[in-house]
Amino acid sequence: MMTESPPIFDEIWTEKYRPSTLPEIIGHEAIVGRLSAFIRARSIPHMLFAGPAGVGKTTAAICLAKDLFGDDWRENFSETNASDERGIDVVRNKVKDFARTKALGGGFKIIFLDECDALTQDAQNALRRTMENYTRTCRFVLSCNYSNKIIPPIQSRCAVFRFKRLDSADIRKYIERIVKCEKLKLADDGVEALIDASEGDLRRVTNLLQSAAAMSASKISAEDIYSAAQKASRKDVSQLLMQAVRGDFIEARESLGKLLIGKGLAGEDVLKQMHELIQDIPGVSERNKVRLFDRLGEYDFRMSEGADERIQLDAFLAQVALICSGNENDAGKENKE
Repeated sequence: MMTESPPIFDEIWTEKYRPSTLPEIIGHEAIVGRLSAFIRARSIPHMLFAGPAGVGKTTAAICLAKDLFGDDWRENFSETNASDERGIDVVRNKVKDFARTKALGGGFKIIFLDECDALTQDAQNALRRTMENYTRTCRFVLSCNYSNKIIPPIQSRCAVFRFKRLDSADIRKYIERIVKCEKLKLADDGVEALIDASEGDLRRVTNLLQSAAAMSASKISAEDIYSAAQKASRKDVSQLLMQAVRGDFIEARESLGKLLIGKGLAGEDVLKQMHELIQDIPGVSERNKVRLFDRLGEYDFRMSEGADERIQLDAFLAQVALICSGNENDAGKENKE
């Protein structure tokens, strides 16, 4: 009796298309140039990689280790996520144990601490002392989203590299590479939707493209991308805002209901997309746009404090209708009271 062979599952694309050497990294030419110079000189300082998620901080650290150590990079590279173990014990035990041993083949090893802005103050102070005591045997590469959460004594001991979100041209090149390798069919509006939904995060681009490819039987469209991202399209949110600007408040509320209930979107995400589009609303004066941003900030704060998102979004749409119709006194009553 013949048995069916187990299905072959595709590799996660974020790992499949992760660069393996520094020259393969997209969009950070200046940083790659500096890191490559360190490797050529065989002289590497402690480093701090700062920037938003998904822009290549972890990849840069791994590529640095691979280019520096070659086939022995795994033995000379330790990665720890500080958000998982953020107390002083992780520095005293795990980090220090790896730091005190010599590197394979001499020289030094690399300790990569991801999300180190999650470390407590005591843990960061302990880390500072460890960095001082073990400079002969290891180098530290610290990664964080917010460099202001790293204590000054650590920052002063590191060469700081600031990673920015990738621009549209770089993201487009990356998308073309995956589409070609995976033999996908991607519509033009699908490319634009990927750029919009990813917000400069290449990891998000990769995950969205893999999810959309799995869901779509033919050509991947913008609708497939936004469905995978669980995000409203710019067109839908722009239409919602324009309805409120024209004073069609009831229509705007109905459109909002379709986004929140019909598509199951979070109110905070819709408000964030409104924030991105307000400055591009046609026919609204700069003065009124300033008022809209001011109101939007107030409603965002209320929602973050636990207020009902549907009520707050309805109230914001009402403010948009009042301000853009010229009824400024009505729109300002709330603040005066």
